[in-house]
Order: sequence, then structure tokens, then C-alpha cells
Amino acid sequence: MCRELTRDERRGIRKLVTELCANYDRDYGCLPLDCECYMLSKCWTGAYCRYFESSVLPTDPVLQASLRGEISPAARPCAVCGLPFLAEGRQAYCCEACKAEGNRRKSRERMRKKRDKAARGGYDLPPQKP
Repeated sequence: MCRELTRDERRGIRKLVTELCANYDRDYGCLPLDCECYMLSKCWTGAYCRYFESSVLPTDPVLQASLRGEISPAARPCAVCGLPFLAEGRQAYCCEACKAEGNRRKSRERMRKKRDKAARGGYDLPPQKP
């Protein structure tokens, strides 16, 4: 089933083609076809360039899973923005900006709980013996 590509998918395809595709030349386009690379203006899923699909796309497994309509088992959603990314170990955030935002949210929640507890009379400590 064909569907329209998202902005991030189109950006990912463009980045892979311009950086990694051996058949792409900035001045000439697609060298084997001697015309503009049609992967750069692709808007729908479906037929892809055979070279792109077999050699270039596997370098980005998250994009590959997204284009094929499958969920990558190695991809996790970011805790802040929800975008899928390949996690290394216990990593919960996709980038440094999301990591800073997540830490800010956790810190804000922790301090809110601390202030609420202090407003209710502090912590319940057992009475000390003289």
C-alpha cells in the first residue's frame, strides 16, 4: 500500500542520496540514467531506485523500517519527541536537545514533589530517643 512520505522521510532520503549514493553527482544527477535523480523528488512510497534500496538504504535502519512499513526492533521512540532512533544501551533520548529537555522535566517534577512534601509539614521521621 502506497502512502505519502513524511517530511523527515524525504529529508532522510535526500541526505542518503547526496552523501552516500555512488550513482549521484551534484552536477549531472543520476549517472546511470543521465538525468535528475528521481529519489530526490520522491513523494510516495512504492518503487525505489534498485541501487538505493539495496546499497544505500540499509545504512539507515530506522528509515528503512519506516519506508517498508515495519517497525524496526532496534528502534525506540524518544522519551521527549517520540521519534524513533537506534538506542545504544539504556539511552532514552534521540539527541542532546531532547536529553536536556527530559532532564529539565525530571528535575522540575522532583522539585515540585519536594516542595509539596515540605509544605505539608516535612518528612515523616520517627521520633528520636533522648
